[in-house]
Amino acid sequence: MIPPELTPAQKSYVYSDEADMLNVAMFGVTAKQWRDANPDLKGNIRDYATINQLICLSNMENLNAVFINDGQPQSERLEKLNKIAIQQMKVLENVEDRRLLND
Repeated sequence: MIPPELTPAQKSYVYSDEADMLNVAMFGVTAKQWRDANPDLKGNIRDYATINQLICLSNMENLNAVFINDGQPQSERLEKLNKIAIQQMKVLENVEDRRLLND
């Protein structure tokens, strides 16, 4: 479930909306690419995301707003968000393997 690193083509592409940019940073595909690859599934890519992916996406949406406010171009935001998604998903996926301390 760890997001793939971006390809050079993905990094250079200008996404028409922020939702698709976030989808690429998290899932490696746009909404249309996902629909084309999954014609038998109803809904969208986020409907099939895990709870950890949805948590990560929520964090990324907030960070993206900060990056936009800071005036960062989309290409920089995309790369940063992809790195953050990879790091956060590694942490979130490993939580299940950790043992909580008992009193």
